[in-house]
Amino acid sequence: MSSDDLEKTNWSPRSAAERILMALKMHGALTSAQVGARLGTTGEAARQQLVKLAEDGLVSDERKSAGRGRPAFHWHLTEKGQARFPDTHAALTVDILRSISVVLGEHALDRIIHARESTTQALYEEAMADCMTLGDRVGKLAELRNAEGYMATAEEGADGELLLVENHCPICAAATFCQGFCRAEKAVFEDVLGDGVSVERVEHIVGGGRRCTYVIREVT
Repeated sequence: MSSDDLEKTNWSPRSAAERILMALKMHGALTSAQVGARLGTTGEAARQQLVKLAEDGLVSDERKSAGRGRPAFHWHLTEKGQARFPDTHAALTVDILRSISVVLGEHALDRIIHARESTTQALYEEAMADCMTLGDRVGKLAELRNAEGYMATAEEGADGELLLVENHCPICAAATFCQGFCRAEKAVFEDVLGDGVSVERVEHIVGGGRRCTYVIREVT
């Protein structure tokens, strides 16, 4: 599933402003012309909407040079704009994890993460039972992760490698509190994608990235 399909089918914002926020979330910094093209409107109409969003503190612009000609303004989400895609029940989740760690000890938290990892892996393996190729498995993994709220897509990299891109992390607060969740998720990916496959995370939301990106390659 492409990111364009995701914008059109899996998330249906009602207003132009919401669609702009979604486009910036999925694609990163864009010019007003690029935003307009994605919304099916003019660049000027998109710019007017972007200015309103900037007044609300949801987006910000940055002048970037693209070779010859005048530098173009690229718009991106601010921290306030990112917060429009919330980490569900974030405060409560972190509170519970902290209590488990304090009352029961770190080993109890590790056991919970391991149990979640085992359950997730079993579900993914069942869903991938009919996937014959690595490309099929990565595509199915993106579909599963997208259904879980990660705004995930499967893409092909510039060198032909496969990419799993997650534009949102619905458990970001929990993962920030305990990065064992991130390690466990990567381990699940490695297990369900099969032997002879490497999974490298090259962008990480918890580490300050705009998204989580995994480069997936067959190795010999």
